[in-house]
Amino acid sequence: MAEYQTTIKTEVSVSGVGLHTGQNVKLTFRPAPENHGYVFQRVDLKDKPIVEADVDNVTDTERGTTIAKNGAKVSTIEHVLAALAGMELDNVLMEVDGPEVPILDGSSKPFMDVLDKAGRIMQGAERKYYYLSENITYEDPKRRTEMLAVPSDDFRLTVMVDYNSDLIGTQHATIYNINEFRSEVSDCRTFCFIDELELLLQHNLIKGGDVNNAIVVVNKMLPEERLSNLKKVFHKEEMVVERGFLNNVKLRYQNEPARHKLLDIVGDLALVGAPIKGHILAARPGHVANVAFARLIKDMMKRDRFRAQVPKYDPNEKPLYDTVAIQKLLPHRPPFLFIEKIIELSDKHVVGVKNVSMNEWFFPGHFPGAPVMPGVIQIEAMAQAGGVLVLSSVPDPENYLTYFLKIESVRFKQVVLPGDTLIFKLELVTPIRRGICHMKGEAYVGDKVVMEAEMMAQIVKKDKR
Repeated sequence: MAEYQTTIKTEVSVSGVGLHTGQNVKLTFRPAPENHGYVFQRVDLKDKPIVEADVDNVTDTERGTTIAKNGAKVSTIEHVLAALAGMELDNVLMEVDGPEVPILDGSSKPFMDVLDKAGRIMQGAERKYYYLSENITYEDPKRRTEMLAVPSDDFRLTVMVDYNSDLIGTQHATIYNINEFRSEVSDCRTFCFIDELELLLQHNLIKGGDVNNAIVVVNKMLPEERLSNLKKVFHKEEMVVERGFLNNVKLRYQNEPARHKLLDIVGDLALVGAPIKGHILAARPGHVANVAFARLIKDMMKRDRFRAQVPKYDPNEKPLYDTVAIQKLLPHRPPFLFIEKIIELSDKHVVGVKNVSMNEWFFPGHFPGAPVMPGVIQIEAMAQAGGVLVLSSVPDPENYLTYFLKIESVRFKQVVLPGDTLIFKLELVTPIRRGICHMKGEAYVGDKVVMEAEMMAQIVKKDKR
């Protein structure tokens, strides 16, 4: 059953402080059209520039994920993107009047709560999942990070963290599908260790840090002078600094740090531009690794987008057209009829089948000691499949003939032998106009492309030849 894209019904807003900039900022979610994706707009800047939430736009991963384009940047986007992905919202415009998304409580839940108020609507375009076609691996020995993605029919994510701390220890977190994100992960807050705070401040970060928007792990006691400085930073006259968690904050889950790392991965992987179907396993991940891994997935998506998808052929299924039906469309007859089945047909593509037998008339004369199907016969067979596509565009195909106008970019990649089953897939390059059809085709044996070509043909009424 097809799944359709979604957006929100009405605009909603949320305000808060930016974790690293310390600036007060307003974030407004607006409905967006089909295939729009996640897009930020800096409404505080001249011309209100937009920045697509795309891994290609990532410019910084230090303690958060930052994207930028044409001089406009938006920081700490991972929690809000995780909220959108977790709610399976596909198209949303996010207007922000500052350089950073508000941190709120350090999790994704406040964003989901406000988006719930906006409601959701289903759109007309189908949701486009990306199914991993093969394993992807990533390793960063310096950070001891390892990530692996394997093909799966659903989105599954498993995370392990190990901070060499007896307070946190080794933790694991897993979701088996994206529907578990809201209940199991969305309210898990960001965290850091108390001895990291001063280093972060030295790097001009966490200006908006507060005990209410992050978990601070007190893994060791600091001198009183350094603690006084932290109280000034957090604008707190008193803070409970005991071994455990700053101000005795209670964890929402025993493994909340691991679950938050899972949340970050969901947000960072939203930057690939499509919901993923695959099982991802991550050991000691962080934003650097998440974004690098997202880039690997995006590269594979780009490759697969331009690599033809192998048509599925089940010989037990009844074809749309068998040989008898094909002869009612095409003027060709044995021994010059090379297409035996049509298994897919739309107004834009066709898939035809040719079973290659040793009994073919051309084998005795074409390399009889090592029979190989002639390339020109493969082209003719592909053209006949394309003829079915173009003739299906007229109500009376029996009154038309199909003629080649042009064949180009022909490539033979592998020999075709007796016993092979050839699958021809052709797609329109441009819409059919005035009986002229421009097609691009691939021929497969199994999952390998054995031949490809571009063809242009024209159908002409028999009495107008």
